[in-house]
Amino acid sequence: MTLTIAIVVLALLAGVLANRFLRVRVLGEDAEATTVQGLISPLETLAVLLLAFVLVVAAESYSTAEAAAETEARVVDNLFEVAEYAPAASAQRIQASAVCYARAISAVEWPELANGRASKVPSVWSGEFRAAFKEMGSSDPSFELLVTADKERSEARSERLSEATPAIPSLMYWFMVVAIALTITAFAFSLPRRKNGAEIVTLVVLAILFTLSLLLIRDVDRPYDGVIAVDSAAMSFTEDDVTEDYVAAYGDGRLPCDEQGRELPAA
Repeated sequence: MTLTIAIVVLALLAGVLANRFLRVRVLGEDAEATTVQGLISPLETLAVLLLAFVLVVAAESYSTAEAAAETEARVVDNLFEVAEYAPAASAQRIQASAVCYARAISAVEWPELANGRASKVPSVWSGEFRAAFKEMGSSDPSFELLVTADKERSEARSERLSEATPAIPSLMYWFMVVAIALTITAFAFSLPRRKNGAEIVTLVVLAILFTLSLLLIRDVDRPYDGVIAVDSAAMSFTEDDVTEDYVAAYGDGRLPCDEQGRELPAA
């Protein structure tokens, strides 16, 4: 980083010194000078390129979070269904854990994602999955299917949690804000002094569009918070589905957790 700064500073100093001592000799007194408009053009290009790059990064993070949430919900539902092929005692334990896991994700962990945090409550039930698998033993025909499904669930959750933190570093975001602010200032500086109503209106519209783009990037870069946040609809749907199936198979009041997926005290 130090070398980069040093090279740019030296280039600036070399250019200023060349302008002071060599310009007249090389180009002559009447050589055309760079205008303010000429200096604004590369600044405008830089601001637009930064905006486009950061928007793509933010959109990719949002898309990944959305896909991971949907994958996790689908795998939990699959885990519940595959558990039907396990021995009766293990099947009920795995299916109960699947219901409680889905509840814990929807009710407890999802609100925490807006602050970039995970919850320990779902981990209780993922631990129950592994305990049930160990109880079954690897010789059971459904063992591999269940372990594979649990692995996919774990990977999807990890990916979902990884997207809870912004993909764009704060330094890069604020650098982009400064670049766009300087661009708008430069545009305003170069406006005609008189009869500039149309230009001012256009500049105001441009400033609004730039601002909305920045706010959109800020919102999209936090997939679980803001106006267009990824919601828990997929997991909530799975929760309703597996709960209904569990109650139909084992009866009401047989779950080891409450409505939020928190473990109930032992009777």
